[in-house]
Amino acid sequence: MSTHTECQDSGDAASPEPTSQLSHPSRRRFLQSAAAAATIGAAPHLRAQTQSPAAPPAPASPAVPPRPVTLNVNGRPYALQLEPRVTLLDALREYAGLMGTKKGCDRGQCGACTVLVEGRRINSCLTLAVMHEGENITTVEGLASDDGALSPLQRAFIEHDAFQCGYCTPGQLCSATALLSEFSNGAASTVTADVRARPAALSDAEIRERMSGNLCRCGAYANIVAAVRAAHGNA
Repeated sequence: MSTHTECQDSGDAASPEPTSQLSHPSRRRFLQSAAAAATIGAAPHLRAQTQSPAAPPAPASPAVPPRPVTLNVNGRPYALQLEPRVTLLDALREYAGLMGTKKGCDRGQCGACTVLVEGRRINSCLTLAVMHEGENITTVEGLASDDGALSPLQRAFIEHDAFQCGYCTPGQLCSATALLSEFSNGAASTVTADVRARPAALSDAEIRERMSGNLCRCGAYANIVAAVRAAHGNA
């Protein structure tokens, strides 16, 4: 009997031990989780305290009022009210109503907005209208004669099918018009054999180089070169 009791007692005494061993890790995990949750919850508050206050918004600059600007376009004066920041391209299209000049990239990269100012071709999207007051400006609408007859270059573009969608054509025509004038005045290009001498002939290479600032997304370059060559031969 005594032996059975001793075994019984020893077994009873040993039985709580596994329960105690399991309970301790559970409490540790609980305390660790609680500490982590408290740290995460406090982090936004601490971050908000360390953030510097937002700078006050800068005061808006007052708008510059429009001023009277007179542009001489295609031999006709246009009295406009323009803000100083208005480009020549927008002045021609939006204020003077001359929609022939096209807005392509608006960054001076495609040449669709090319016009002539005092006979010199420029990208009208890269210059301000107020800078050209009193100067002679020619757009594609002014290339034909007063009676509506097309210029030789315009006729050559039609005869040689030098356009497809036609969006770049106004800039191409203005640029080619200046090209023919520049060549007749003896201006050299980067492909001229001797830039110190007058170019011998308006070759295809000369035409391509001098028209390189005008892009045609339809790829009608061969026909454009042929049209310019024909217009030069008929000049």
